[in-house]
Amino acid sequence: MKIVVCIKQVPDTVEVKIDPKTGTLIRDGVPSIINPDDKTGIEAALQLKEKMAGSTVTVVSMGPPQADVALREALAMGCDEAILVSGREFGGSDTYATSGILAAALKTLEYDVIITGRQAIDGDTAQVGPQIGEKLALPQVSYVEDIQEVAADHLVVRRQFEDGYHIIKIKTPCLLTAIAELAQPRYMSVRGVVEAYEKEIKVLGFEDLKDNLELDMIGLKGSPTNVYQSFTKEVKGAGTILKDLSAEQAVKAIVDKLEEKFII
Repeated sequence: MKIVVCIKQVPDTVEVKIDPKTGTLIRDGVPSIINPDDKTGIEAALQLKEKMAGSTVTVVSMGPPQADVALREALAMGCDEAILVSGREFGGSDTYATSGILAAALKTLEYDVIITGRQAIDGDTAQVGPQIGEKLALPQVSYVEDIQEVAADHLVVRRQFEDGYHIIKIKTPCLLTAIAELAQPRYMSVRGVVEAYEKEIKVLGFEDLKDNLELDMIGLKGSPTNVYQSFTKEVKGAGTILKDLSAEQAVKAIVDKLEEKFII
């Protein structure tokens, strides 16, 4: 089984800065990590590899050259191959443009299963994974919290739902989006780290992918999403702490406060 995982390098901070002209994140000087849901996807892929003899895991990331750090971490966890999709032409892409670029890169690979994280913590749109599936005309299951059966031609997965779950049998090739409950990511091994920095990371740029791209739908200029306004999260006050109250007094204090605010 050939498994591909799409990952994103994201800022490791809640103190983000936004370019007022473009509405995009300023990443310079901010430490980065593998997006948590994507890291869960890596672990799920590695577990599939361990269940299916002869399987391989390829990890793909779109980003600037420094995103190779995230790819090497994935290699150190146990992935077999890493591909960086990078080019100035891709800068500022929204979810639609990003999914088109990643789909073009995936068309150069062989795959049975593609795994993406549910969403990235720097965007929270949960759009890129499903959009990739649509652009590759693949059956897909989002919000996957368990892979219950693995076979050469299908998977059986449990999908988280609002008030329960779905059990779905899906034919391969297919795309899954992973949530945190799917797997607990393993640590890198010392040997894995050493070997990760001995491996070559393949880079795919604009010239490599242009034949499979919508050329007018890449980068900031080709992104259909228009940012009306961007702002950082408002810092909330500490609030009021009431101490040494009985249960009856606490209830009365809460009700009084709600009435004061005209909530009840």
